[in-house]
Amino acid sequence: MPVGDLPGWRQVFAGDFTHGDVPVGAFPGPAYSAKWSPGYGDGTPDTAGQVSGGKSGYYPSKVLSVKNGVLDWYLHSENGISMGAAPAPIIANTSAGPHRPNSQLYGRYSVRFKADSLKGFKTAWLMWPDSGVWPMDGELDYPEGDLAGTFFGAVHRSGSTQNVFDVVQSNALFASWHTATTEWTAGRVVFFLDGTSIGSVTTGTPVKPMHYILQTESCLPDCPLPTAAGHVQVAWVAVWSKV
Repeated sequence: MPVGDLPGWRQVFAGDFTHGDVPVGAFPGPAYSAKWSPGYGDGTPDTAGQVSGGKSGYYPSKVLSVKNGVLDWYLHSENGISMGAAPAPIIANTSAGPHRPNSQLYGRYSVRFKADSLKGFKTAWLMWPDSGVWPMDGELDYPEGDLAGTFFGAVHRSGSTQNVFDVVQSNALFASWHTATTEWTAGRVVFFLDGTSIGSVTTGTPVKPMHYILQTESCLPDCPLPTAAGHVQVAWVAVWSKV
């Protein structure tokens, strides 16, 4: 895990999972509660679930655990509902209206991860506008993609009432360990894979504070088979603010 400031960046968060195991249903537990939130509560519909009536959703108590030094998502279905989770780091800041503990205007976000190939489950680890005004205030996603395919970075343009977005492909699969980094500055978003830039976007980049969520969900566009089950793993997350 990278620890320390970088040229032009001040580190505001560094969190790994080397402080003991936490069973499914108990995350974050005492060992990680100062740095992590389990995110949306059990039964909260995910993106597709909001349309389907809850056939897919967030269930941290059935999905999240820590074992062998990683944060683990056990992605599976129960009673016809495919289950994901959307934990978030707790990043100290001075945001207001309302205050959010993981909000920034601009930032650098790095995550070390891998996942099983699970068609129908996906990541969309994102910066979401504090305002909740979407698509007008934009959105950043990376890594995004179905776990059975490759992942990409996406910039949903701010300033538009339509969901207009630009995509930067990585051509990398989830099955191997990778480090995905997003650098968001005024007028520019750059996506890095394992330390190398894979491309940038300079049109419609967000200009208002956003908060970071490791949103892991399903059914976009197709739901997983009822028997599909496997894991997403994160070794660490590191975050910097722009100096």
